[in-house]
Amino acid sequence: MNSNLCKRLGIEFPLFAFSHCRDVVAAVTNAGGMGVFGAAMMSPEELEEELTWIDAHVNGKPYGVDLIVPNKFEAKGEDISDAQILAMVPEDHKGFANEVMQSHGVEPGDLEPVRAEQLVFRENISAAGARRSLDVAFAHPIALIANALGLPPQEMLERGKAQGVAVGALVGTAEHARAQEAAGVDVIIAAGGEAGGHTGEVSTMVLVPEVVQAIAGSGVPVLAAGGIATGAQMAAAMAMGAAGAWCGSVWLTTAEAETNPVVKEKMLAASSADTVRSRSRTGKPSRQLVSSWTEAWEGKGAPKPLPMPLQTLVSEPALQLIDQMSQKGHAGAQDLATYWVGQGVGLMNQTMSAGGVVQAFKEDFLTAYERLQSALEG
Repeated sequence: MNSNLCKRLGIEFPLFAFSHCRDVVAAVTNAGGMGVFGAAMMSPEELEEELTWIDAHVNGKPYGVDLIVPNKFEAKGEDISDAQILAMVPEDHKGFANEVMQSHGVEPGDLEPVRAEQLVFRENISAAGARRSLDVAFAHPIALIANALGLPPQEMLERGKAQGVAVGALVGTAEHARAQEAAGVDVIIAAGGEAGGHTGEVSTMVLVPEVVQAIAGSGVPVLAAGGIATGAQMAAAMAMGAAGAWCGSVWLTTAEAETNPVVKEKMLAASSADTVRSRSRTGKPSRQLVSSWTEAWEGKGAPKPLPMPLQTLVSEPALQLIDQMSQKGHAGAQDLATYWVGQGVGLMNQTMSAGGVVQAFKEDFLTAYERLQSALEG
């Protein structure tokens, strides 16, 4: 496509694929879009290994990295040890999670070692942890680096400008978009409430034109995100002023995806009504696939979700065990199994390769474009 954004980033088609799977990232980049690797839960050593692999499989084509450095989280800036953080997790919350699992025949056992492993997330979202991740990311030939929650750290902005790497940020309101533009970001991702993972409340159809209008004249391109699973939706977003589409959910059912196969089958069978936006997984509102686990946390008598990262220390150890047991054929665990996904899941009805999804987007985009053009000519 002949657009300023495509020219700047060196891509053929402005379809951005957020994924925790390096295979998806490489496949989308090689198909002419841009893969963006989600690295929030990775240590610097793990991130180095993954980015080195991507470098070897994209033949110099552009890709990006997505980090989470939130502006607010529990104990931010405080000198608190890992043991103290673990001690802040109430026994009531851990007990409730255990009760939910046991009611489905899943014995939790001792989850404390797994809980301790989750502290890599706390480290990653701290200033020092973010700096280590940035050091790794900027040592590779990335074309984009994005912050998923709030304003990017000043160091991210400065290093991006110094190294010619575009800095992106996700927003859920026009007000947030103005703040991001004022901070100096290069790309704004307007993520509507239909999106999987962390998301706001405003729908994509409303949010995209609001954000485009809010920063009109700034020259900062806007990517549309949230519920987008087809090229026609991408064309609609671009008709409203977006420069492209940022998608995460649509890659979860691809052949390359890291998704638990049990959850993948659930997604393929799900409708757009089979998701819930809840704080119960991370402490911040995030959209995920409905399951017995999500229903329990939304039900009467469930404890109030804790702030980030404490809620993660409750939910992730349990969900890791549920994933493991579900893949071994445990019926109760299969009923509980869930993952982040947006309302576009209702349009994700067959398994395709990631490259095949990019091609389908291109074809559907052209069909939509031709449909509009013929209406005007008629």
